[in-house]
Amino acid sequence: MYGFPRAAAAVVVLLALSMPAHADRWIASWTGSAQGPYPAGNPTAQPELRFAFSSPEQGARDQSFRLIIRPDVWGGQTRIRLSNVFGTRPVTFDNVFVGLQQSGAAVVEGSNAGVQFGGKPSITIPAGDSAVSDPVTLGFVGPAAAAQLRGRKLAVSFHVAGESGPMTWHAKALTTSYLTAPGDGSRSSEIAETGFPFSTTSWYFLDEVDMSVADRTQLIVAFGDSITDGTGTTINGDDRWPDVLSRRLHARFGDDYVVVNQGIGGNQVAGPPDYSPGKPFAGGPSAISRLERDVISLPGVTAVIWMEGINDFGAADAAVETVEDGYSNGVARLRERIPGVTIVAATLTSALHSIIATHGRVEVDAKRKALNEFLRTSKIFDGVVDFDAVTFDAATGEIKAAMQPNSSTGGPGDKLHPNRAGYAAMGNAIELEMITARK
Repeated sequence: MYGFPRAAAAVVVLLALSMPAHADRWIASWTGSAQGPYPAGNPTAQPELRFAFSSPEQGARDQSFRLIIRPDVWGGQTRIRLSNVFGTRPVTFDNVFVGLQQSGAAVVEGSNAGVQFGGKPSITIPAGDSAVSDPVTLGFVGPAAAAQLRGRKLAVSFHVAGESGPMTWHAKALTTSYLTAPGDGSRSSEIAETGFPFSTTSWYFLDEVDMSVADRTQLIVAFGDSITDGTGTTINGDDRWPDVLSRRLHARFGDDYVVVNQGIGGNQVAGPPDYSPGKPFAGGPSAISRLERDVISLPGVTAVIWMEGINDFGAADAAVETVEDGYSNGVARLRERIPGVTIVAATLTSALHSIIATHGRVEVDAKRKALNEFLRTSKIFDGVVDFDAVTFDAATGEIKAAMQPNSSTGGPGDKLHPNRAGYAAMGNAIELEMITARK
């Protein structure tokens, strides 16, 4: 099994307040699961990238990235994880910065802070490895800043020295990030947008951002495939079902709960059996093989919501029992490694009559229904969210007609992925008490 080792302006002035005395716990505040080497994956609304990357084999060449991410909670300190787990050669990163996004590729003046690794401004990460940065103080974050910062985005900028070779990435960001031209050198410290002419709707090398938070803060991981990753929802809209859940939790409990998204478009519970940089698969490594990296290793995990299986049936024609066994083994591993964790299953939504022929078959729908029955009746979960019930049209067997048109790129949709309305229904269907044990 492939391993995923873990190495250990006016706005600024307004928000620059001292941190509370007990903000002494790290928690994952954003994640973007590393799924493979570019371009293996399923991006949405991706611009033509041949001017930014001349070839997948060469990867990045003496150029800078400005990745835009939305932390689910902000803290006075942050740290980031850079990943080369699907690379084939060492990659050197330098001039790494984190700052508050102004708009586009511009960063709020005075907020861009340098990041170090082991006290040094650069790091070379071997192929197959990742590295966590030193803590970085965010001068614009303080105890009264949560309301102002909630929903704001962090710009993580870095320079790749030389050639990277195959780039570890997360294809379906549904968020616009920015790139310099190859050979343009380091532009990471610049706050202007002028040095970043190219855009992308994917994330590269970065797969985790942690924040220092109060001890009471708890982490909920949304785990699954493209319907967790957000296919069909709006670009830069942050309206995937985990985003909807996050806003509900913040509205009721402030920053006591954090939601991160570890979905991968095309992902399967049990397949593929083997995954490596030389043998990539668009859906990334199986859910079972990435549990350690994408759930167990994250700081602060208290609950997992798992929705997955339609790709096992549609793309791999797996047996229902194979997926059930995958769930059972995965749940057992989570309980062993995270004592006391709450594990919630989410039923699969319909793909019947999907224009994706592999998934739209009657045989796939029968397997989906059988798996949903297992999820609803199995005693291995602490609860079940019935996404199928809130999206299903009994008259057609499909997802509801109003939930079909694609919110990302327009058009009628594929009858597999819900749109913004569908994700809203799903996110609002989750009983908060099920994952918080609070009224």
